[in-house]
Amino acid sequence: MCNIKPAERLSAVQEYYFSRKLKEVAQLNAVGKDIISLAIGSPDMPPSKQTIAKLCEVASQPNAHGYQPTMGTPELRNAMAEFYHHWYNVDLNPKNEVLPLIGSKEGILHVTLAFCNPGDEVLVPNPGYPTYTSLSKILGCKVVNYNLKEDNGWQPDFEELEHMDLSKVKLMWTNYPNMPTGGRAQMDTYRQLAAFSRKHNIVVVNDNPYSFILNDERLSLLQVPGAKETCIEFNSMSKSHNMPGWRVGMCLTNATFISWIMKVKSNIDSGTFRGIQLAAAEALNTNTEEWHNKANIITYRRRRDIAEEIMSTLHCTFDPSQVGMFLWGRIPDTYANVEDLTERVLHEARVFITPGFIFGSNGQRYIRISLCAKEDKMQEALSRIKQVFQD
Repeated sequence: MCNIKPAERLSAVQEYYFSRKLKEVAQLNAVGKDIISLAIGSPDMPPSKQTIAKLCEVASQPNAHGYQPTMGTPELRNAMAEFYHHWYNVDLNPKNEVLPLIGSKEGILHVTLAFCNPGDEVLVPNPGYPTYTSLSKILGCKVVNYNLKEDNGWQPDFEELEHMDLSKVKLMWTNYPNMPTGGRAQMDTYRQLAAFSRKHNIVVVNDNPYSFILNDERLSLLQVPGAKETCIEFNSMSKSHNMPGWRVGMCLTNATFISWIMKVKSNIDSGTFRGIQLAAAEALNTNTEEWHNKANIITYRRRRDIAEEIMSTLHCTFDPSQVGMFLWGRIPDTYANVEDLTERVLHEARVFITPGFIFGSNGQRYIRISLCAKEDKMQEALSRIKQVFQD
């Protein structure tokens, strides 16, 4: 064997949980187990017909296949700015306050590179999206968790935050409507986040892809007056427009921050295919409230009813007011740990659900059920679970 070793940064992270677990699920399927996955939040419905038609139209043009501007096409930036004006009542300059992303994961990388030096600290919610932690570690930042708890509606505890040593903190990640907990976005939380950002010179980044899923109001951190001066918001078309594989996200903030992030982004990627950008603009411009209701909300509500019945069958408790495309529930005290339940569900009921520990220590007593499966599959999952767990 040669004496080649990987970079030390790899010792700080593991392979993404779903990447590892899906290999196991694939092996079970290969021997005929027919596992139903209620684990991953990948919308299974298509984008609008206009969106697909625009992609095909542009793809057929012989001059549409060259490199595109890293900043994104004017059509897409204008559509993103109009999307925020229409749905959130937030005004953004499409020329220098809107930056299209190849998905929000890319944005997490670019923002961290733009604002943090190795050794700087990053505030990450517990529970929270695992990529906030893993990318921070890969880039040499120190992750400092802040607590989200059920008895506080999964909102930040600002009194607790003020008692922390914040002298080395450069970034704070937030995510409302919250994943994995379904905690609702609240204007009072957004106002406190903006004030906290200004007071401590910490860039607060709110990840906001779930405000169209089982949610009656569209709220944005950028609705707070002055928030744009120190805060950033991400949004994504993956959930709201059924385009997860298209990889279209957006970064929204002041022109100075955008210019710094662009320095990073322009050295890493060369822009998205023009057809995807113009089709995304078409989706943003033409998808009305009626489309969102018919394509998503009605379907997710029916699926949510089934997910709630699954939770009840597993004797888990949950907050019925939570939003988003998952259902988050607390496991019974009779289980020593969450995998005692999820592994039994997987191997006996042949249903894959997510253990909450992958989102942080505050998720150790919780499970998450995805609504991204057809109703017949969810009904079959419910039937299987009832056969195993119903008293």
